[in-house]
Amino acid sequence: MSSLPLDSESANLIARVFREDLKGPSLCVIRSARMFDITSPEVPTVRDLLELDDPVSYLKAAGGEDLGDVEQICKAKVQGVRLLAPCDLQAIKACGVTFANSMIERMIEERAGGDPAQATKIRSRITALIGSNLSDTVPGSEQAQRVKKALIGEGLWSQYLEVGIGPDAEVFTKSQPLSAVGSGAEVGLHPSSHWNNPEPEVVLAVNSQGKVQGATLGNDVNLRDIEGRSALLLGKAKDNNASCSIGPFIRLFDQHFSIEDVRNAELALTVKGVDGFELKGHSCMSQISRDPLDLVKQTCGDHHQYPDGFMLFLGTLFSPTQDRDKVGEGFTHKLGDQVHISSEKFGCLSNTVNLSTLCAPWVFSASHLMRNLAARKLL
Repeated sequence: MSSLPLDSESANLIARVFREDLKGPSLCVIRSARMFDITSPEVPTVRDLLELDDPVSYLKAAGGEDLGDVEQICKAKVQGVRLLAPCDLQAIKACGVTFANSMIERMIEERAGGDPAQATKIRSRITALIGSNLSDTVPGSEQAQRVKKALIGEGLWSQYLEVGIGPDAEVFTKSQPLSAVGSGAEVGLHPSSHWNNPEPEVVLAVNSQGKVQGATLGNDVNLRDIEGRSALLLGKAKDNNASCSIGPFIRLFDQHFSIEDVRNAELALTVKGVDGFELKGHSCMSQISRDPLDLVKQTCGDHHQYPDGFMLFLGTLFSPTQDRDKVGEGFTHKLGDQVHISSEKFGCLSNTVNLSTLCAPWVFSASHLMRNLAARKLL
């Protein structure tokens, strides 16, 4: 499966790699399926590139050192060059329950108390009451309030109701700057979790002024049992070693790619297990209940600033219910699962599932980056 989007020749794609010879990361641009290192004192980081008024023009004018074939680098077949997540100093934020349909699954997780065996019974009860399709429900609308009232009347109140169909979005910290892994890396599950799943999402790249400069793919690895026990365990459920994957590249907005492409993106998910199990799913951004730009405004503004910008996961429609081992227990990951998230305009993000305690530890943070860039005379 190609890492590149179908129209890669007309796409402005940026990437980051770790170079062993430089003992640090480099900012790269992709041209004709090859990767060029364009790191410079003017633009030493992705953060600095996204702060430019016209990052696309900068990319086109930049020279660069040819590091090799993109697909070979993505497959770790170029010695001394390793693909990273395409963001660096940005905060990593995420929005939850942005698809009204996914709200139902969140409620089920909560009502089941982290027990997948109870999920099927609860799902049947909720869908019998309100149906299974809430894609036309606008958060904060009169219709949304009627759905909320009906659920509460049946004793099915949930905090997910408020963020799913209320006026305010759920925005949380998914991971720390520089902690996300890139395509080809392992993604981590907390060893105490026994009910979990991938979450294929579009991720916006937003600068310090709140301007969306581009977008990419992400896997917001989800621990259903831990969050289902209590929403107050969100931090443990979401932020663990290698629990956040972003990439493979950030595609910048230009005349060929805009926020409309984000709004209409179709994401495909494939999970292939070493046990022969295969799961296929999808997420249609056209069914999102909250507009992506509204989510950006709810994240930053006078109430909250991000001097280095932020990456914003937009949420997912996908909630796996396909049984893997036992009837009625649904899907959960097994170690060694191959996860592929793809979209025509973004390419493919691929990762292998492992325990967070066995994935490569996060050891290169902002302090290490600053020292490395200074040693390379880039600051």
